Amino acid sequence: MSGPSMWSRCRGRVALAALDVAGLTRSAVRLAGAIALLESVATAQPAPSGPPLQLVDVQAAAAAADPRMRQLTLLASQSSLRLENVSTQWKPAVAVESLAQYQSDAPTSLLLAPGGTPAFFVPRENYDLYARVEQRLFDSSVAAQAATERAQLLEQQARVRTALYTLRQQVNDAFFAAATLQQRRTVVAATISELEGRLREFTARVREGTALPADAAAIEATVLQRQQDHDELSAAISASLARLATITGLAIPPDAVPVMPDLAVPVSAARDQRLALRSRPEYEQFARTRERIARQRDMTGAQSQPKLSAFGRVGYGRPALDFIQNEWQVYGVGGVRLQWSAWTWGTTGREREAQSLQAQIVSADEAAFTQSIAVAVESDLATIDYLTRTTATDQRIIELRSEVERSARVRLQEGVLTSSDYLARDTELLQARLTQVMHQVELAQARARLLTTIGVEVR
Repeated sequence: MSGPSMWSRCRGRVALAALDVAGLTRSAVRLAGAIALLESVATAQPAPSGPPLQLVDVQAAAAAADPRMRQLTLLASQSSLRLENVSTQWKPAVAVESLAQYQSDAPTSLLLAPGGTPAFFVPRENYDLYARVEQRLFDSSVAAQAATERAQLLEQQARVRTALYTLRQQVNDAFFAAATLQQRRTVVAATISELEGRLREFTARVREGTALPADAAAIEATVLQRQQDHDELSAAISASLARLATITGLAIPPDAVPVMPDLAVPVSAARDQRLALRSRPEYEQFARTRERIARQRDMTGAQSQPKLSAFGRVGYGRPALDFIQNEWQVYGVGGVRLQWSAWTWGTTGREREAQSLQAQIVSADEAAFTQSIAVAVESDLATIDYLTRTTATDQRIIELRSEVERSARVRLQEGVLTSSDYLARDTELLQARLTQVMHQVELAQARARLLTTIGVEVR
């Protein structure tokens, strides 16, 4: 083999090797750039920048804004008036009465006056105008009435607090609904940023003639679809925040950001003490109802007890106390009156027994409520345990989907994968991210629901 010929062949091989090295270098550079772009976009998801919205704040605002909150003050004022009426029973009772009557017969004196006529006649017409004053001296039913009224006030206020407590779950639902939507919108916005990067890359490659226009068109269509999803979520967020503003009475801006409360510690404590917790306002209502029934039993017994009072009567009538004279006269009467319902045919005992049965009915309602709370707690704990495990799995799924998407993107850039196949992998990654944020919000909501169920304040 001649020298020039051998030299030419060697030079050709060197040139081919250089081209291969250059091609591998360009591929490596593109791969490194793609990976860096994905990692920077995935870790820098845009976070909402609006004012924070705390769950404890919206719950307090909702309770304060509820019109039923005024009932606590109104009931107290109403009870104060009734107690004042009860206390007036110890003050003198003054009444003015008048009487004019005719009776068909009247007694006649058996004594005869000279001439054979009766010594006197009792008139058949009677006219009387008098003022009557009565002062209670002893009446155990008055104190029983006051105690019953105070017990009834506490029961009514406890019932109002129970009704207001149900508002917490409505606030929780609205709050976490808005939080879920905002988390989903954040993930969709991050996906749009990623796809826009792919779109810019393929638009440039189409201009250079290294990619088909259909690939860029497929990516652009997906970007537009994701933008539609973003706009739909924005509208849903506005509606959810508006609902929350209506419930709470707060002026919540459309860019407000619900902050996920960290409830792991109180939930852990509640898990250990849930059987001993009786913080729900319903338990206070049950106790106040039993107290009111007990005071009513006392009042029923007191009403059959003796009552002592002093009375006085001053009047002007014809005839007066001396009916023989049959003239208009001023008169006065005074004394002490004892009243005692010594025999009531068992009505007092039966009424007290009926009230005791009513107390047992309240206790049965309380037991049923406790049972329903226990069932709800077990359900909430099962949901919390499931979501805790699921959120850990979600992270691993995202890592795997990210790896698949990263490989598909590199293959797309190398021209060995169609844009449709790549977009399918991107959609799978998006779905994994959406599932993760949904489970995270559901976990926080389940914890808040558990605390609300057992009556613990959400902080």
